[in-house]
Amino acid sequence: MRISEKLATQRPFFSFEFFPPKDDAGSKQLFQTIETLVPLRPAFVSITYGAGGSTRARTVALAKQIQNETGLTVVAHVTCVGSTRAELRELFDDLSRAGVKNILALRGDPPKGQAAFVPTDGGFAYASDLIAMLKRNYDFCIGAAFYPEMHVDAASPQADLDNLKRKVEAGAEFLVSQLFLDNDKYFDFLARARSAGIDAPFIPGLMPITNFEQIQRFTAMCGATIPPKLKVEMEERKGDARAVEDLGVSYASMQAIGLLQHGSPGIHFYTLNRSPATRAVVSAILAASAWRPFPIPIEAW
Repeated sequence: MRISEKLATQRPFFSFEFFPPKDDAGSKQLFQTIETLVPLRPAFVSITYGAGGSTRARTVALAKQIQNETGLTVVAHVTCVGSTRAELRELFDDLSRAGVKNILALRGDPPKGQAAFVPTDGGFAYASDLIAMLKRNYDFCIGAAFYPEMHVDAASPQADLDNLKRKVEAGAEFLVSQLFLDNDKYFDFLARARSAGIDAPFIPGLMPITNFEQIQRFTAMCGATIPPKLKVEMEERKGDARAVEDLGVSYASMQAIGLLQHGSPGIHFYTLNRSPATRAVVSAILAASAWRPFPIPIEAW
């Protein structure tokens, strides 16, 4: 099913992101994770695409396997990094033949050891160009990324917003956020995006914290901030992995509840191919009927 159809029919809307495993042990763990998450009725699962197309074959194979073995709707990530237009056309042909109907089209991060993104000769420089090609030549439902705290390469917040608008005008039908830990940043961004005339569905992306050092690395890479109070609480639990994860699950649950109650169409979870924290957050939300909105509508929505 197309994500646009899922968004129109399913509430609450939960989705989970996975990356292609490197070996048989990783593959076994991934499918065990998926098995535990299936009862939560995810609207879709997404499969990432390595820098420089390093997991291209595994991304396509995993998308096929998940659809065939679980019946879940799959969104395949595709980036501009390291691929020519012709190579990307081959990839899209593979995905189309595999029955994949949904693509998350991204510019992509520079390969490891490369400080800045450099377009491949014969490739695309921007996600908006990739989206436009997809829209012209294929029948995928196309998604794109947005950054509540601005993309690290953007010249300014306005330039970042202008770029997002180009992606939607090129054909993006749904938008998924980079991870963030401060809902106010998300709400502020959404209000600016709506004022700019961007009316595609915005799906917030959350990553329940299970490791403090890890979340510090991730937020530094994507430009997200850790709220000061949360940072203090995490610092106090450093060295106690269980305490850090308990706080992370509680915090992500509160984030998700706030987003859903204020009208978010759903939540996209960055799982790191593991299920316990994500399963705990989603189960808590469902048990509390927390997606029910406040009686007074929020103007931004």
